[in-house]
Amino acid sequence: MSEHSQEEISKHVRTYISVFAALAALTIITVAISYLHLSTGLAIAVALFVATIKGSLVVAYFMHLISEAKIIRYILILTAIFFLVLLLLPAIGHF
Repeated sequence: MSEHSQEEISKHVRTYISVFAALAALTIITVAISYLHLSTGLAIAVALFVATIKGSLVVAYFMHLISEAKIIRYILILTAIFFLVLLLLPAIGHF
């Protein structure tokens, strides 16, 4: 049968429900922000910020990266840095 105790399983379920509630709240915040009359650049920046938080929650908890070895985290951070550099290249080249 299973090696995990009922308390341990309950703790994981509570964590998943909390993350789900946070994702739902952030989705509502995203929709609410869309009704604000922000400039296009600011609206994109705020939307990307909220999406980054949501993506981080999904990666950390539902993909179980929060409990992975440090090398996996470093590789993920390095990938994110390269992504940001590539994302900013057109803006840097424009100036």
